[in-house]
Amino acid sequence: MVKLKIDNIEVEAPAGTSILEAARQIKVDIPTLCKHPDVDPSAGCGLCIVKVNGRILRSCCTPIAENMEIITSDPELVSVRKTVLELILSNHPNTCLTCIRSGNCELQDIVQDFGIREAKLPNITKVKDIDDSTKAIVLDPAKCITCGRCVEVCQSQQNVWALSFLNRGIDTQIAGAGGIKLAESPCIKCGQCSAHCPTGAIVEYDEDRAVWEMINDPELHVVVQIAPAVRVALGEDFGYEFGTNVTGKIYSALRKLGFDKVFDTNFGADLTIMEEATEFVSRFTKAPETLPLVTSCCPAWVDLLEKYHHDMIPYFSSCKSPQSMVGTMAKTYYAQKAGIDPSKIRVVSIMPCTAKKWEIVRSEEMRASGFQDVDVSLTTRELSRMIKQSGISFRELEEEAADNPLGEYTGAGTIFGTTGGVMTAALRTAYFFVTGQELQDINFKAIEGLEGIKEAEVDVAGHKVRIAVAHGTGNVETVLQRVREAKAKGEETPYHFIEVMACRGGCVAGGGQPRALLPNQPKPRGITDEIRRIRGGALLAEDAGKDHRRSHQNESIKKLYADFLGEPASHKSHELLHTHYVERKAYNRGVE
Repeated sequence: MVKLKIDNIEVEAPAGTSILEAARQIKVDIPTLCKHPDVDPSAGCGLCIVKVNGRILRSCCTPIAENMEIITSDPELVSVRKTVLELILSNHPNTCLTCIRSGNCELQDIVQDFGIREAKLPNITKVKDIDDSTKAIVLDPAKCITCGRCVEVCQSQQNVWALSFLNRGIDTQIAGAGGIKLAESPCIKCGQCSAHCPTGAIVEYDEDRAVWEMINDPELHVVVQIAPAVRVALGEDFGYEFGTNVTGKIYSALRKLGFDKVFDTNFGADLTIMEEATEFVSRFTKAPETLPLVTSCCPAWVDLLEKYHHDMIPYFSSCKSPQSMVGTMAKTYYAQKAGIDPSKIRVVSIMPCTAKKWEIVRSEEMRASGFQDVDVSLTTRELSRMIKQSGISFRELEEEAADNPLGEYTGAGTIFGTTGGVMTAALRTAYFFVTGQELQDINFKAIEGLEGIKEAEVDVAGHKVRIAVAHGTGNVETVLQRVREAKAKGEETPYHFIEVMACRGGCVAGGGQPRALLPNQPKPRGITDEIRRIRGGALLAEDAGKDHRRSHQNESIKKLYADFLGEPASHKSHELLHTHYVERKAYNRGVE
């Protein structure tokens, strides 16, 4: 432990703690733009300067030392910080009125905090090409303040290496690695760059206009589904405490927006488990050499697999994601039951994820119904804007229920939105398929929480099932390498079943989630581990409160198989609910 003084207050903190973090322990919030708790400090913005025994240093990257005397704010420091902000503004477009991040921008926040009301320096912003080539995220280099958060997240946390710095000095900008378009880069569309960007430089590809046009077309029957993680995040944009589950209000808002039917992706999650648990049990009992089985719900992970892990394709679950399954069922099963021409049905998804925009056009198998199964995938943020555009008073809405036949779900469907949830849901049903009995202890504490790689061994009727859960694509590659090494030595696979989510914390921290601020917490806006825990905990709480917590107990799922699909893994379910993977072009990621 190190003893020092901050603003004449005696502080004790562990060696290695930065001055910034030590100050936050005593509720002193030193301003910063580039620092984010998910990544190492870049010391890029220079706003976090403090005086250390009379010297001016950057607090985000300076470790504390014994007997330091630190001043976090005085007239000179405030003046320097204002100058730094004025320099940033001189190379930033004055487009706040039309920027998608207006009112939710860290640069805007801090400029307001410092009372800057006029530009004292001439604006030298250069017009730069906007990159929307992925149709999932949009990069506007002119709005970039070169804080480096997106680069750090993309390279260090995700190990994707799609983004990099180009040029030097005043010409520095963020771009696809080497200056290429993002669609031609290693980008997997996970949107973590967007989730960590403090300005409007990287945002979601906005498609709400297309949805308004569908809703306003009297010839179309427009249905909508919401993902598990959306229900515990959307409320943040309407003043609710973090983690508040607003499912019933979302259903009500969607009806007021004009959607004809409101379904739930949780139904698709239960359906996914029926198919995936069947697939796992079949491999585990009949063909152990085909293990491990790796989950396939996350489209960013699918993109990474198809580009960089071709040798792992045989181990990938063939199940489509819950979003895709609901879309397919809406244009086949539901269309048949409701007597509606599927060519007139449009399916809109509300997802926490930007990569879902790519998933819906990933391959021809995303048209298993004969039409594109999901027509538009919106992020949680896009739905928030639509509700505000419509003038709906969200907090005053009465709670409503989803529509059947694609609206019922169990607790197992809900927990798909948090790391460890897919594995937990699958094991609950796999145990039943093997034994014919219900698993009594249905919570797997070893795979909860935010440890990057979580491992456990589960007893299923006397058989030991070794499982791994990885989130954040950088961690995934570690798990895959362990499998490769065992296979190369002719040893048994270290894992039988692997859950993968591209984003740290799972879908609750997806690239399309709200960027609200935790009360009484320092910036940044957007995702932090505390928010991940709160949102994930809310999904686990809903599961715990459900009467039915196992996917195979969903009555609507039972009826779907009885009336339409036959049984899990049937020929018809394979036709509609499963997919194949192909080797896609791999780009140099700058890593071995």
